[in-house]
Amino acid sequence: MKENTIAFLKALEEKDVSKVVALFTEDGVHSNPYHSGLFPEGAKGREAIKAYWEPVFPNFEQMLFPIEELHVMEASRMIFVKFKGRIELKGNAGWYENDYYATFKFNEDNLITEYVEIFNPIVAAKGFGLLDQIK
Repeated sequence: MKENTIAFLKALEEKDVSKVVALFTEDGVHSNPYHSGLFPEGAKGREAIKAYWEPVFPNFEQMLFPIEELHVMEASRMIFVKFKGRIELKGNAGWYENDYYATFKFNEDNLITEYVEIFNPIVAAKGFGLLDQIK
């Protein structure tokens, strides 16, 4: 579980959608409960997860997700992770930075069945010039 949590964040940093998708079960879920109507709610199933991430990666020069805390809950096959997001925007537009908290649930093969990503939507809206669109 721990290895696949780290592999997920590494695949994001590498902007490798195939690696991201391969870490999920066929019916895996990616959920963004604080999307605030500005960002995608998430995706269900490998094809939808692929469609979620494919258009994201070309928008950024680089993506860094250093882990600050990682807690394994063996009995429930879950992991809680706190990490930073440091994303370089294209065209020398600067950096977007946010704090992230996420939970990962795994099946017995250590594939992700559910990934829940929590981020500050106000910081995200400000970083992407969307403050005026907050509902």
